[in-house]
Amino acid sequence: MKFLSSSRYIIILLAVITLLSCSSTKHVGKNTSKNVKQAEPEKTDEVINLKKDVIISEEKKIDEAIKEIPKKIESTKTNHSSWNTLLQKHVSNKGHVDYKAFKSNRNELTNYITYLGNHIPQDSWTREDKLAYWINAYNAMTIDLILRHYPIKSIKDIKNPWDQRFWKLGKKWYNLNEIEHQILRKMDEPRIHFAIVCASFSCPKLQNEAFTPSSIDDQLTNATKVFLADKKRNDISQNSLRLSKIFQWFAKDFKQTGTLIDFLNQYSEITISDKAKKNFKVYNWNLNE
Repeated sequence: MKFLSSSRYIIILLAVITLLSCSSTKHVGKNTSKNVKQAEPEKTDEVINLKKDVIISEEKKIDEAIKEIPKKIESTKTNHSSWNTLLQKHVSNKGHVDYKAFKSNRNELTNYITYLGNHIPQDSWTREDKLAYWINAYNAMTIDLILRHYPIKSIKDIKNPWDQRFWKLGKKWYNLNEIEHQILRKMDEPRIHFAIVCASFSCPKLQNEAFTPSSIDDQLTNATKVFLADKKRNDISQNSLRLSKIFQWFAKDFKQTGTLIDFLNQYSEITISDKAKKNFKVYNWNLNE
């Protein structure tokens, strides 16, 4: 932006010098030739007008260049299309994952994670950009973790699954716990708990589309509503709640602006009483396939 402002200043300065030069030429003409006394002003005016047109044209080009800057910045942010293709291919609408087939595309998954490592979020990124990046990264890494040990029956068959540092993003090696607790949860967005998936039956379903900055608010809302309406994960009535243990493990996250029931009533199809009794379901860690 500073470069563009300097360019505009230089162009205007050159125009002023040109105008002064033309004016000087005009006076010299008056003193040296009576024959061109009347014709010279007309010619000089034409030159001045031409210079003005050039200045206006250059300013328009500068304005157009300024408008293009956000587009160029946007193009440097992360593209999740390859992850979206993998999800479409190997995850059903109900969130069931075909790990055997996914393993046949392991190279594409590895390439996507490598791509994420080369496009680490910057301070200039929007909150939506960062949310989409880290949610997709978490889910891609979870799939990769399973594929490294597949066939298995549960993510818990892996020793310390959430502490494994298999993935390098930028200059740092990350594990799933760090992404969830040190990054995503600190963004004060409780709906992330219905977007990141632990490869287990009782988890929210893995979406078969990538999260994107432009759609992430709708995607998070939809994921939350679908999870609450799923009676295998939550059984909700006006006066009784049998909830996923996610609401017990991360209780603080759902009470940022009110009670847990206040949060649930934003996304539940059923209006829940403030006095509703709460219980939590046993968590099923079997693989989500």
